[in-house]
Order: sequence, then structure tokens, then C-alpha cells
Amino acid sequence: MAEALGADWPRAALARGPFIERVRRMGAECHRSLPWRYIDDPYAVLVSEVMLQQTQVARVERFWRRFLAAFPTVDALAAADTAAVLELWQGLGYNRRALALKRAAEECATRYGGQLPRGYDELLALPGIGPATAAGVRAFAFDEPGVYLETNVRAVFIHELFPNDEAVRDRQLEPYVADSCPADDPRGWYYALLDYGAHLKATVPNPSRKSAHHARQSAFEGSRRQKRSWVVRRVLTAEAAGVEPAQVLAELNEAEAAAGRPAVDEALFGSIVADLESEGFFRIAPDGRLVP
Repeated sequence: MAEALGADWPRAALARGPFIERVRRMGAECHRSLPWRYIDDPYAVLVSEVMLQQTQVARVERFWRRFLAAFPTVDALAAADTAAVLELWQGLGYNRRALALKRAAEECATRYGGQLPRGYDELLALPGIGPATAAGVRAFAFDEPGVYLETNVRAVFIHELFPNDEAVRDRQLEPYVADSCPADDPRGWYYALLDYGAHLKATVPNPSRKSAHHARQSAFEGSRRQKRSWVVRRVLTAEAAGVEPAQVLAELNEAEAAAGRPAVDEALFGSIVADLESEGFFRIAPDGRLVP
């Protein structure tokens, strides 16, 4: 496997055997007990993987149980009202993830009898599921090997195998990720990598910054993303008949002024509303009201 995938261990800073031994040892030392681990519910695993995209573990812990209590199965999420799903998602950020998760559930309810598919390609074809999420679901729900490369895993491979390199690309790491993943325990192996990676990011300069794909997250406050989030929350709390856009803009600008920021002009507000409507966050009634 190593030769076919191009995992040239002699060129790495650590040989395969010592690397695996170190990850296992550090993973055990840094072990985190998280509620979505070692469970046999692929849907619950998918929810955790989607929530963990760009969101800290501590925050996800607060939301995961609540979300599953409201939508315990694929079919429950598929049948849920979009506004109810978005309302429960508030506080996690990146609301597009909630819409994509619901659409994935709808597709699974229609095509797979309310179950998640097991195959990588089938998972990858679902809305909002990229390579890392598909590999994560396979590893953690089905204990299937694969290339699961997310930020903490990336940190370990860069720190241990390429400590002196800069702008390390994922395609350099993927052969090593594939070759080190055991066929008999991919779930435990990736848990160890995740825990060791989280430890590294808390104790040494973040190795992920040496990744060619690393991008510093832009500030939320004052951003278009912040204004989008505000508008979504406001419309979701509106009465069933909806709310006038002019009222939403006026209230948004009151909030902006209270935060010491300039007013949002009508063109920017109109663009945000149009984007949110096209993405399915709410609809615009014939009379122009924004309806949850």
C-alpha cells in the first residue's frame, strides 16, 4: 500500500513504526471522552461531524444532544420544518451547514430508506458532505479505513513527519494518512490522532499553520457573516405571517449602532436577504414579507 500510494517514509522525519507508536501513546495520554464516540448510530455521527466543522468541541457538546433530542433520526430531520432546524442551530454559526444537513437527511430518507449509505462515494454525493466528513462517518460509524484528513489530524502529520517544512499540501500528507490507518481499528486510530492533534494545538505553535491550506478565520463581528446571522435570527423569530424587510433593516441598524458600527445600506441588506432566500433560510412572500 505504501509504495502504491507514494508514502515515502524514509523521507519523513519519523519512520512508520515509531510514528504509529507515538500517536497511539500520545492519543492515550490525551484521550477525550466525547458523547459521540464509540456509538453505532451513523446519523448521530454525521451530526457530530457536521457540527465540528469550524466549531470548537466544547460548543458542539452543548448542541449535539439537544439537536438529536429534537431530531433523533434521519427521517425526523428530513420531515422537520426548516425554521425549527435553524432555530436549534443558532449559536453554532455557519448556518449553511444546518441546511445542508437537512437536505442530506431528505435525500437519505428518499433514496436510502432513512439510513445513511455506507459507501464513500455515496456519502460524498450527499449535500454538504466533503471528503473529510465522508471518511469520518465511515471511520467512526462503520469502523472502515480511509483518508480522514481534518485540522487536528493534519497537525499531527505535519508536526511529526514534516516539522521543518512550510506550505505542506494535503496531497503530500494523504499517502501517509492512508498508509498508517489500520484496517482493524480505524476508529480508534483516528480518535488517537484527533486527541493528539488537539493537544499539539494547545501546547505548541499550531502545526496546521504550516499547511498550504491554512487560512486564518476572518473576524466575525462587523462582517457580512455576522449581519447574515442577525437577519436569520430575526426572521426566525417573526410571526408566521413574516416581517417587513424595512423593519428588519431598521432593527439591524439599531443593533449595529449599539455596537458602534455604521449603518447597513439598503444595497448590502438587499444582497444579504436575496442570498439567504436563495439558500433556503426563509422565503419572500408575494407582498415582500420575509417569512420563516
